[in-house]
Amino acid sequence: MSVHGRSVRGRRPSLYARNGIVATSQPLAAQAGLFILREGGNAVDAALATAIALTVVEPTSNGLGSDTFALVHDGATLVGLNGSGRLPRAFDPERKAPLPESGWLPVMTPGAPRAWADLHARFGHLPFARLFGPAIAYAEQGYPLSPVVAHFWERAAERFQGPSFQAWQRTFLPGGFRPRPGAFWQSADLARTLERIADSHARDFYEGTIAHQIDQAAHAEGGWLRGEDLAGHRSEWVTPWSIVYHDHTIHELPPNSQGVVALEALGLLEPSPAGEDSAATLHESIEAIKLAFEDALERVGDPADSDSARGLLEPEALARRRRALGRAPRRFDPASPFLGGTVYLACADCSGLMVSLIQSNYMGFGSGVVVPGTGIALSNRALCFGPRMEGSPNRIGPLRRSYHTLMPGFLVSEAGLLGPFGVMGGFMQPQGHLQIIQALVDRGLDPQSAVDEPRWRWDGGLHVAIEPDFPPEAAETLAAAGHEVIRTDSGFGFGRAQIVLRLPGGGFVAGSDSRADGLAVGY
Repeated sequence: MSVHGRSVRGRRPSLYARNGIVATSQPLAAQAGLFILREGGNAVDAALATAIALTVVEPTSNGLGSDTFALVHDGATLVGLNGSGRLPRAFDPERKAPLPESGWLPVMTPGAPRAWADLHARFGHLPFARLFGPAIAYAEQGYPLSPVVAHFWERAAERFQGPSFQAWQRTFLPGGFRPRPGAFWQSADLARTLERIADSHARDFYEGTIAHQIDQAAHAEGGWLRGEDLAGHRSEWVTPWSIVYHDHTIHELPPNSQGVVALEALGLLEPSPAGEDSAATLHESIEAIKLAFEDALERVGDPADSDSARGLLEPEALARRRRALGRAPRRFDPASPFLGGTVYLACADCSGLMVSLIQSNYMGFGSGVVVPGTGIALSNRALCFGPRMEGSPNRIGPLRRSYHTLMPGFLVSEAGLLGPFGVMGGFMQPQGHLQIIQALVDRGLDPQSAVDEPRWRWDGGLHVAIEPDFPPEAAETLAAAGHEVIRTDSGFGFGRAQIVLRLPGGGFVAGSDSRADGLAVGY
């Protein structure tokens, strides 16, 4: 693979920079990270400033109630951080009714603020509070909504109506605010909360005034989340899992992340020849994703119960599973929802630090719960628990962590370190990782072309959605093979990707998905 690659379709070019680079889905957040780099911060500082800013400028996909997962390469070693929260201790294990999509019941303990503090404690260079400056300024002074953010904000405004969502409306639709491109939004409550997190290295969120506010709101509104859940939350440093695909090593986080889906699918496809896509390769890619999802949805859940998932990547297991890659499409209807709402960023600096970071409230603004007076939007990640089956690693229960859609990626070639990549979008994430790797490794595309290529998305059963500009001949071949192909009218729902790769002679090249508002920036 050439890190320069080749460009296709005449879209915007990849970004090249010498000293440092940030790529994410919102331009103001990318600029926050670049500002920190230019002020002497390293890639972790810049990644954190970007992630914190994203809770303000792209609240449609994440917030202070999010979880955060990360991969960090320090120039010698790749390490992972699992910043996912647990189901509150007060959850009733005898509960039979399904969880609703909104309200307090699907809320998990937030992991993002502690993950930020833990990443900074291990790798950061600038003072922690300094990384919050751009986000606090955006919250205090306001900023104009970018087009994609405005689109999803408007959709949320339709969803979160009625008296149950008054705190959400006061925060995100204040004084008749209408989410349109260019409309200014600000939140003094969110700015004050960010200041408390910054000044306390996130301790206030888990043990101080903010924790008390969350506890009180949950008590008042029938939620399970309590101060003891917040005080007991910890991030977990983990060793990434990996697989070799066409002389490249792809790294993902272990469970409860769904990264093993992408790894297994790539492992199933590894014997196929590298090079241009063929109809057979496209069909096999879709079938490999189905098989990998089927396996992961049985074996991935709380990390304490997911040891068997590692066996999916063993050569013998892959060889046995590969025999199921039949000529006819396989029908598999997963019970889990194909939903999501996520932000991802990739960052690198000239010292050798590289960061792959992803965070999410799950379904857009999450549960629709906002803690009054704080600007904190809480997740609905508990919806990712599976059926209540005895022995299932993804069974719901107090203090358990669910199957998690978040999965930052990292790519290494035989020639040495290349860099971070990721795709936002719920259960589209492993499918996007597979297609991004095939574009970079098999077809030699440059990063921007790789993220902008038209994508497919398996939606369960035999259904395969394709983007409007997906090649007609490829769509016809899939239909002839027995797939139920649906051409969509937009690129929404196909993930939004970011890539940063290190160049052999120094410097970096990056691509930022045109499906989002964002961009790659560097200096």
